[in-house]
Amino acid sequence: MAVCREFPLKFIVSVREFPSKMPMRRKSAPKQEKALDTIAGKRGRGRPARVRASEIAGRAYNYRLIFSQNWDFIGEPLLKAKTDGEVVQVFEKGGPYMREFAPIAPLILKVLHDPEFPKRRETQINFLADSLAGYGWISPRHSRNICERERAKEKHATHIIRYEFKIECSCGFKGFSRDHACPECKAKIPFPSSFDLNSVLF
Repeated sequence: MAVCREFPLKFIVSVREFPSKMPMRRKSAPKQEKALDTIAGKRGRGRPARVRASEIAGRAYNYRLIFSQNWDFIGEPLLKAKTDGEVVQVFEKGGPYMREFAPIAPLILKVLHDPEFPKRRETQINFLADSLAGYGWISPRHSRNICERERAKEKHATHIIRYEFKIECSCGFKGFSRDHACPECKAKIPFPSSFDLNSVLF
């Protein structure tokens, strides 16, 4: 009888204590959801804080190659296009890898109707490629400026102007060559006719 009397009392106490802890857990949950919603909202607004110039310049280089190879086919229809739908049709007919330009059809049409859009074939290709390299994250003009700056950096970047080999010549000289020859007797390094120097260096 003593056991039967104590059991229900312990059961009732445990049930009363359990709900008293629940409100604290429920209050913490809405705060976490609100924080996540706030972060997601900030990410979806405006332009990216930073744009990688090297990435834009690399994309412009790829676009130049693509347009150069296909301009005879897409050039004239693009220049005649007056709506986004017509631009999309041009690229859909160009093949699977050309369809990546369809989502930015409004941007392409804007660039084609730019008052500064050039008249010559090569300059048209370069102008369009550099303008689209920003993919709409930045203005076409800003994209062209970034591409121009990055190409200027590459042009003035330091580079190897000469490479030499460590040699041992029959004249007795031991050390590095000069212009791929012995600095003392001017004997040339006898490279085989099928020798690929780039495979040795790189």
